[in-house]
Parts: sequence; structure tokens; C-alpha cells
Amino acid sequence: MEWSFLLVQALSGLASASSLFVIASGLTIVFGVTRIVNFAHGSFYMLGAYIAVTIVPWLLEFDRSPTLFFAGVLASALAVGALGVVMEVLLLRRIYRVPELFQLLATFGVVLIVQDLVLLVWGPVDIPGPRAPGLRHGVYILDQRFPAYELFLIFVGPAVLALLWLLMHRTRFGVLIRAATQDREMVGALGVNQAMLFTGTLFLGAALAGLGGALQIPRVSASAQMDLSIITEAFVVTVIGGMGSVPGAFVAALLIGLLQAFGVLVFPKITLVLVFLLMAAVLVVKPWGLFGKPEAAAGRAVLPEGILDPRPLDLAGKVLAGVALLALLALPLVDAYAVKVGTEVLVLALAAFSLNFLVGNGGIVSFGHAAYFGLGAYGAGLLVTKTGLPMEPALVAAPIVGGAFAALFGFFVVRLSGIYLAMLTLAFAQIAYAVVFQWVEVTGGDNGLVSVWPSRWAASREVYHYLTAALTVAAIIFLRRVIHAPFGATLRAARDSAQRADAIGVDVRTHRWLGFTLAGAAAGLAGGLYAFSKGSIDPTLLGIPLSVDFLSMILLGGIQSVLGPVAGAAAFHAVKDFFMPLTDHWRLFLGLSIIAMVLIFPRGLAGAWASLRRRPA
Repeated sequence: MEWSFLLVQALSGLASASSLFVIASGLTIVFGVTRIVNFAHGSFYMLGAYIAVTIVPWLLEFDRSPTLFFAGVLASALAVGALGVVMEVLLLRRIYRVPELFQLLATFGVVLIVQDLVLLVWGPVDIPGPRAPGLRHGVYILDQRFPAYELFLIFVGPAVLALLWLLMHRTRFGVLIRAATQDREMVGALGVNQAMLFTGTLFLGAALAGLGGALQIPRVSASAQMDLSIITEAFVVTVIGGMGSVPGAFVAALLIGLLQAFGVLVFPKITLVLVFLLMAAVLVVKPWGLFGKPEAAAGRAVLPEGILDPRPLDLAGKVLAGVALLALLALPLVDAYAVKVGTEVLVLALAAFSLNFLVGNGGIVSFGHAAYFGLGAYGAGLLVTKTGLPMEPALVAAPIVGGAFAALFGFFVVRLSGIYLAMLTLAFAQIAYAVVFQWVEVTGGDNGLVSVWPSRWAASREVYHYLTAALTVAAIIFLRRVIHAPFGATLRAARDSAQRADAIGVDVRTHRWLGFTLAGAAAGLAGGLYAFSKGSIDPTLLGIPLSVDFLSMILLGGIQSVLGPVAGAAAFHAVKDFFMPLTDHWRLFLGLSIIAMVLIFPRGLAGAWASLRRRPA
């Protein structure tokens, strides 16, 4: 391999790293000040690209000069910064002190809304942007041609880093940002207007994301899939560098850019895995990232984050649960479509219940629970399609596979806490997704697996519905008994105060690891049942959107309730299944619904039911 080729490959990696840093720097600044994991940061990046492909060609009609091109890029960044202020004022200002889970779901609701608005305004077709005047040519480096615009991008990242350093060290606003990153509560105690500080920070973060998107238009077309494709990489950069550290984000972006540039040469079949392997390795060795610091405990979560009183169901609760169960069992008397929806509700109810076993009972917020659902589905599907085994042993294998991977990943996950724990669950989930997506010879890649059918005796929808009902209800009852058992009480004790639990002799890490494994096994069983109900599986079963769906289900049902997630799964799937066929803008409705849940019904359906029952007649 020629040295000139390696040099050009390194330059390509540096150009990608520079672009990634511009985007991730905004994310890390926003988190450092507000402590919000802003999933909508990718949406700002996408809006920057779309606004730029609208403004820049219009400006170039007057004069095809580099000045007007970059004026359009900066104008796009400022416009996106203004949209960030709108989001901060209307939404984020109301959720600064709520748990990370609520913040993540609220900002994901913004992602869904922006996706639909983009499709409504610009349409579903990708829009190519103009090439930068004066930078359309190639530069020869050791006989290798390299695009001049890519060479320009290499210098953008260090320039942005230098400007941010000047802002942070030479202006009062920058000093306040650094102070809030270190101790937000003390900044407020000193009389600083936190509302204005947060608004300014969101403007800066969103503008940087918009700048990153606008700078990409000569390289890639603006598309409605840009947001989710970039946000995972931006999260990785932010977490590896240390959340809140701009220099850390710069170093992490360099590592990832070069890893991607040379990883495709050395490990062409695991390119998607490498980035998340690096993130997982860094978090295991340095739990707060390369340049990060431990989280401050103050100022968080005015809402209870978990199950407070897992008392047995009273008479009204038992009657309600019995009616719901009878209704599910009577679905075969309605029609085939009702049976299909009922089977899906049962499967999702088990997956949501297993997640709330972690979140509500154990205080372990997982952003990647769909990984164990999907791995269970693939475990069952591979046994059927590759070995010819029937459904029965495959269903036995599904929870074993889900539980085994949960045990493996959980061994590292339970060593962390807070947002870094949640980010590590996301990293492991993305590793699993990338392996399934790229291991085409075994998993079928993005085509997935087909012909995953039940055994002949369970081939009819009605029989399989009853089989699913029996297994999911049994698994939910088992997990519910664990919650009420001493093991469940120990998990709640560790959730409420790990130090106190450790002081009285509880092995907190082991209990959390066992709880993580058990939840993964239950999700794996749900995935196996889902595979046979559909007859096919694909990598989306391990993806971030499904993990967010599970989180939405437990929020809708009520995190503080034992059986609330079951009701949440039923309501969420029923609403989604009803509205998706009615309108092309179902993402807009779903996003608004998620935000409304966070702001208006943070205790979910179970909390609303409890409040209604306490109301005097």
C-alpha cells in the first residue's frame, strides 16, 4: 500500500473528524450547561443542511463567489440557532430538573416533529447542494488527487475550536458557560440569570449543529434521514471526550475520524462496530470519558424516578386487570386483525415490563433495551432457519440468548451510573445492531431472516395468540413476584441510595447485574415471540427507534407503577396502529403526544388512574 494513499486516507479521516467536531461541540456545550441529553441535536444538523440548500443557491444566483456561499452557510447556522432558542423557551425550560429519561423522550419527540415538518416543507426527495465556488477543484498530494473542499474542512474544526476557546476564556458569557459546566447550582446561587444563560447556550449549540449541516451540502444531499445518522456519532464523540468538555470532543472526533478512515481498510466488515467498541472501551476504563468529570448529584429529578410502593393490586385493580386479560383472550372471536394487534400488544407489554423492571425498580436507565429484544428474535430465528429446529427449542433459546448478552454487557454497565450508564447501554446496543447489520452471511444483513414460522400445531393466528398470551402473562407474573420479593426490594434500596445499601452489606453491583440479566432474558423471550408472530426479522428490531418506543410505553403507562407499563404498551401500540394508516404525518402526532406525556402526564396512565380514585366523590 502506497504512502501517498495512506496520507490521503488520513486527510479524509481528518476532514470527517473536523466536520464531526463542529456538530458534537454544540452537543457537549449544551449538555455541560443544561445537563440535557439533546436527541434533537441531529435535527438541528439536518435543518442546517436543508436551510442551506435553500438559501445558498438563491444567493449564488446573484454572484457565484465564495463570499456569498459562506454567507449563506453562516445565515443557515444562525437560523438554526434561532430555532434552538424556540425549543429552549417552549420545551426545555420546563424539563431541566426532570430525570434523564423524560428529557430524552421529550427531545426525541422533537425529532419526530421535525422529520415530518421537513418532509412537509421540502418533500421526501433528497436535495443536492451546490459545490463551493473556488473549492471545486482537486489538489494533488504525492500524486493522489484530494478534493480542495475536503482540505478546507480540515481547517474548519481547529478554527471552531480556537473561536470557542476565545469565547470561553475572553467573554463573560463563556466564563458563565464554563462555570455552569463545573457547578450549575453555584452559578444560580450567585445570582446569574440561568434562563438567559440556558437560552444563549441552546442558541450556540444549535447554531454549531446547523453550521455542521450547512457545511455538508457540497458533500452530501440534504435528506430526512440525516438526523438519526449523525446523532449517534455525535453522542459517541461527546461521551468519549467527556460530556461538557470541548477539547475532549475535539480529541474524540479525531480518534473516530481516523478510526473510520483506516478501519474500513483493516476491518471492512465491522466498520460500524469499531466506533461503538471504542466508546465502550473508554467508558469501561474511564467512566466519565477522556476529559470528563464525575456528575454532580445536586439539582436533579424533582419527580420520583421509580416504583415507590409495589403493593399488591387491590380489588379494583384486580378487576381491571382481569377485564383486560379477558378482552385479550376474546380477541379471536372478533377478527384476524384484532388477533394480530392483540398478539403484538402482548409481546410489547412483556418488553416494556422488562424495561421498567430495570428503570422503575432498579433505577437503571437503559437507552438500548431493544438490543436484547432483537437478539432474542435473532437467536430464535437463526435456530429455525439455519439448523432446522422447530419453534419450541427456539423459543427456549430466545430468553437464553437475550439474557446471555445482557449478562455480558451488564457486567460493564452496572459499574457506571447516571448518564454515562445510559450511554454505555446505547453503545452496546449499537454494537449489537452493527454486528447484525454487517454479518450478512449469518444474519442476512439489512434483508434480515425470513420463514421464521411457528410449528404446525401453532400455525394459526388464534392458537399462536393464546400461546403468546400464556408465555407473556407468565413472564410478567414472574417478574412482578421478583419485584415484590426481597431481591426486588434490594434493587429499590440500591436505586434510592447505593451508598447506604452498600453500607448495610448489600452487594449493589451484583444485584444490579442479576437484575439487568433477568430483564434482558425477558426482553429476549418477547423478541422470540415477536419473530414467530411476524415470520421474519430484520436489524430494526435492535435499533434506537424501538428502544425509544419501549421507553415511551413505560412513560405512558407510568414508571412509578408495577403494571403501568403493560397498559402503556397497549395504549401506545393501539394509538400508533390506529393513526399510522390514517395520515402520512403520524410522526408529527406521535412526537406531540410524547411531549404532552412528559409535560402534562409525567406519571402516566397509572398515575392518572390513582389520582382519579383519590378524588372525593
